[in-house]
Amino acid sequence: MSKDDKDKVQIIDKDLDLSNAGRGVWLVKVPKYIAQKWEKAPSNMDVGKLRISKTPGQKAQVSLSLTPAVLALDPDEKIPTEHVLDVSQVTKQTLGVFSHMAPTEAAAVASNGKENGTGAASGTPDSEKLYMEGRIVQKLECRPIADTCYMKLKLESIRKASEPQRRVQPIDKIVQNYKPVKDHAHNIEYRERKKAEGKKARDDKNAVMDMLFHAFEKHQYYNIKDLVKITNQPISYLKEILKDVCDYNMKNPHKNMWELKKEYRHYKTDEQKDEEKAKSDGSDTE
Repeated sequence: MSKDDKDKVQIIDKDLDLSNAGRGVWLVKVPKYIAQKWEKAPSNMDVGKLRISKTPGQKAQVSLSLTPAVLALDPDEKIPTEHVLDVSQVTKQTLGVFSHMAPTEAAAVASNGKENGTGAASGTPDSEKLYMEGRIVQKLECRPIADTCYMKLKLESIRKASEPQRRVQPIDKIVQNYKPVKDHAHNIEYRERKKAEGKKARDDKNAVMDMLFHAFEKHQYYNIKDLVKITNQPISYLKEILKDVCDYNMKNPHKNMWELKKEYRHYKTDEQKDEEKAKSDGSDTE
């Protein structure tokens, strides 16, 4: 759903049934293995028995025992049956338990048909209801009794957690559709090109200087990489020659570029350029 579609969704206020708002309920935290058993159990099955022992002057003792019917759902899995519930009062928080009764498919279809016939704009079927089941007054944490069955369960969970997620397994057939390449085409092409060019040999210093002067007749500034391509000389040898005949610019606008020293420059001034232009214009008119 796009952002525009979300903005177009109509929010409709629904009534909240508060008939059980004054009822106090317990919030119980149970171990994972109990929650898994209860999820598998049908709705009409007794899943456990709660015992509350009250002693005058002492805190009430609460215990939970799982029924044999729950344990029979998975006989191979051995879990503790006796548990103790640690009770704590909820004083600084206001917590509630809510339920949502969604309509059945038949009721939703009937409701939509009714809306289409009457022209109603409601986006939620009338059979959908919200309830407040009660206010949480106590929190309980279910803790198993440390017996032999619980110790075996913890040992098994620790063993499973310590097992590596990835294992090396032997295979008897190729499972890949491609094979590794010993060398790639671009690497081979690069080596062949370097071999064809040959190793850069040092030419005579005067010959290199002539190539540099010829290059600087075209442009005033050059990068070291461009000069290496023009002269085809080793970069270290080329820098030795450049230090004799060129200056290295350290500031903008021609930073990190080489320029001929003043004694080697023969650039024409603006006046000379104007004179040559005037002469060329005069010869054209004649």
